[in-house]
Amino acid sequence: MERCLNEIKPGETAVVRYLRAHGSMRRRLLDIGLVEGTRVECVGVSPMGDPAAYLIRGAVIAIRSADSRNVLIKEEQHGSDQ
Repeated sequence: MERCLNEIKPGETAVVRYLRAHGSMRRRLLDIGLVEGTRVECVGVSPMGDPAAYLIRGAVIAIRSADSRNVLIKEEQHGSDQ
């Protein structure tokens, strides 16, 4: 099942698998560190539900839901939590 970054909830983590975005939006997502293999944690969602804040490579970045739908993820595996 394909999951997108906008689907993770505060406190959940995931790993970037692929970017579907093209053009300038792809460049922006790459510039903030959303490259394959990067660990991302959702740290909060605005009261209206959009944007959400993500911890990416030590920086907290707000990303709109429309943009985070273009980031495909895989859930981070926890060794003893399964």
